[in-house]
Amino acid sequence: MDLDRIEGAGHEVKGAVKEAAGKVTGNKKDEVKGKVEKNVGTAQREAGEVKDDIRDMSKK
Repeated sequence: MDLDRIEGAGHEVKGAVKEAAGKVTGNKKDEVKGKVEKNVGTAQREAGEVKDDIRDMSKK
């Protein structure tokens, strides 16, 4: 499993928590930062999945 998958998932969770905290507190800046971090995490996780798929295909 590629490290990007793990790190990306961590950023997704951390971003979701920040986003929720921003919504609860009414802090738009934290809400937006959370959304950005969540989206960056999603992209990183998906890049890791692609790397894993390429590695798997090259082994066949």
